[in-house]
Amino acid sequence: MNFFGRKDTFSNITPAELEQRLAAGEALTLLDVREPYEYTEAHLKGSLLIPLDQLSLRLAEVPKDKPIVAVCRSGNRSSVAASLLQRAGYTNLFNLKGGLVEWARQGLPVQRGR
Repeated sequence: MNFFGRKDTFSNITPAELEQRLAAGEALTLLDVREPYEYTEAHLKGSLLIPLDQLSLRLAEVPKDKPIVAVCRSGNRSSVAASLLQRAGYTNLFNLKGGLVEWARQGLPVQRGR
């Protein structure tokens, strides 16, 4: 159950699973829902930055034609983002479990800057 008392239909994806899918060339939308200063410090290559507080106003920027992986620092904001996208009719949603903290802890690559 999520914060709103509804069952979520998105899945958690581990950093290792995401890295495998990216390495296989799978077309995914990596949706980073952190603040711009956090994104500049470190982000996943090719990710789309839409801070969580702007997401509901910027849904048109989020493609519906491929799986979406929501990303934040620890996995909390991205879980909220996945729930918001679900309520907006998006399917094939994933939340990066442990967020960028866990991604970096596993030694996986990040980009810095814009």
